[in-house]
Amino acid sequence: MFRTLLVANRGEIACRVMRTARRMGLVTVAVHSEADADAPHVRQAHRAVCIGAPPATESYLNIDALLAAAVKTDADAIHPGYGFLSENADFAAACEGAGRVFVGPSPEAIRAMGSKIEAKNRVAAAGTPVVPGYQGEDQSLPTLRAEAVRVGFPLLVKASAGGGGKGMRLARNEGELEGAVAAARREAASAFGDDTVLLERYLTAPKHIEVQLLADGHGNTLHLFERDCSVQRRHQKVIEEAPAPTVTDALRQTMGVAAIRAATAIHYRGAGTVEFIAEGGEFHFMEMNTRLQVEHPVTEMVVRVCQDGSETPIDLVEWQLRIAAGEALPFAQEELAIRGHAVEARVYAENPKRRFLPSSGQLARVAFAGGDGVRVDAGVETGSDVPVHYDPMLAKVIAHGDDRAQAIERLGQALADSELVGVEHNIAYLRRVLAHAGFRGGDYTTQLAEADAGDLVPSPSPLAPVIAAIVRLGAGDGEPWAATDAFRLNLPREQSFFVRQGRDRVKVSLRFAASSIEATLCPAKGEPQTWRLDAICVAENAFEARVQHEDGTTGRLAAGLLRRGEDTFVTQSGDTERIAFASMDPGTFGTVGDPGGRIVAPMPGQIATVSVASGDRVQADQPLLTLEAMKMEHSIRAPAAGTVKEVLCKPGDRVEDGAELIVLDS
Repeated sequence: MFRTLLVANRGEIACRVMRTARRMGLVTVAVHSEADADAPHVRQAHRAVCIGAPPATESYLNIDALLAAAVKTDADAIHPGYGFLSENADFAAACEGAGRVFVGPSPEAIRAMGSKIEAKNRVAAAGTPVVPGYQGEDQSLPTLRAEAVRVGFPLLVKASAGGGGKGMRLARNEGELEGAVAAARREAASAFGDDTVLLERYLTAPKHIEVQLLADGHGNTLHLFERDCSVQRRHQKVIEEAPAPTVTDALRQTMGVAAIRAATAIHYRGAGTVEFIAEGGEFHFMEMNTRLQVEHPVTEMVVRVCQDGSETPIDLVEWQLRIAAGEALPFAQEELAIRGHAVEARVYAENPKRRFLPSSGQLARVAFAGGDGVRVDAGVETGSDVPVHYDPMLAKVIAHGDDRAQAIERLGQALADSELVGVEHNIAYLRRVLAHAGFRGGDYTTQLAEADAGDLVPSPSPLAPVIAAIVRLGAGDGEPWAATDAFRLNLPREQSFFVRQGRDRVKVSLRFAASSIEATLCPAKGEPQTWRLDAICVAENAFEARVQHEDGTTGRLAAGLLRRGEDTFVTQSGDTERIAFASMDPGTFGTVGDPGGRIVAPMPGQIATVSVASGDRVQADQPLLTLEAMKMEHSIRAPAAGTVKEVLCKPGDRVEDGAELIVLDS
């Protein structure tokens, strides 16, 4: 076994790898960009080396800087994590050339499966069914158009290199093909340095099933059963589970054998995953990921090695390290078994209420809940910065249960009891997915998140502005009626506030009685709502009250609190609402986010494309431009029909949050 391990990654996967490495007695080395100097993965390592400026191309994707850090710290092995250079054959070869052990497969195996085109050709030759498509060398638009017509619409345009949903676009018809190809190429070139694409038949209601593999250098290749990764939005996995709820024992065996066949064909070594798409009782090879997967914890939580009357859990990172050190797998396929069920939720810094736009900033509070059977793999903590330069995933929350129902309940409760304050996040969205009848039934497909988007995206909490207004009135002892002015408890008093909730400005009116508060919320859209609150308790970080709605229903209201200047962050059941106090002048009441002709950047980033020019007529929801941020492209659309008065940006421009981009005369 080697002595010192450098982890060429950041965030939760770097923390995850180092946790196992430290348990095994290895010295751990973290690398970091200037933006990550105080990140948790840096402080959890024995040693740390700065490798460059914040952009990934100048740090985490800089092979020379990573190898220099290995030399500086005398690291004899390098673990790539996932993402960044984890599936880069040149990096694996460079590690070997520098006398460092690359914890992963050979450069040849990475090259064979790193190109989706070559991978599909190889497994098809080996007899594994593949999705119909085009993966030829001719990348000209006329050839792609002709092949698309042959394959049939709808179809996916996919980057040949990389994964994670990046460089992937859906073309529903021939008219959408050229735009889909251009967008996929731009995103692929930015994320992977390779703009080669392939075309693939788009199955309308498939399951996304993947098989976990372990292969040593002694001729042993095993499958560790399957995972269901069908809950996806924009082709990005959101929730995964193991075992797959609709896979039978017979299908499990067939898929496992097919995955092993694909791995042995390229002499694979290490941990890897073969991904299949299944529909109507058939399955097709999609790709092989020659690295550890984000969702590997669900496999670790259900797979056991059964030997000599005892059962031992699997640590996939440990076996990556042992295999890289030359050890053989000491167990056979028949000694592996599934115990119980596990479900994982990916927590992202993104806003589901605004088309999942990524969010950046400083985390004022991080408190992930644990509990029986719950595991949290996090890369952030209170005070951590979420920069704009990297993937927005913050953590994974995983729950194990004796059965699927128990695992889902445990995960839902853990998410509800967690707090994330400072950036937008998707915890409330994840809880809605877990509660969705289609997901609970188990036969959901990759269409779940898109088909039921209206039911899954959470609505703003109507009580969050009320809670913030009451807290604002509270005095030092926490009682909202303890203000030291002329007001008396036996006389009613009314105060009104205008607050900003998301992009809306809403009015909150509070009317005080001796022991209760009547609160009325007047949203920018919709009818006013009124509640009566009593038994109110406002502590430093918590709010509790008994609440009665105007329809007579009652219940207990509990929320977490965090005040930052004029802002109050209210957390309820895992969701966070940022309430900012606005003008007290009723004449200013209106809708925040009505741009008044101004289209502004929703986050810092780089302009990728501009689709309109001065004088153009546009319709509501028409794409105006695309902004690249946090490794993805985001479409900015017209809020209403109108005429473009002025375009204030061009492709390649870097813009800050709130920068004016386009002026519309609507």
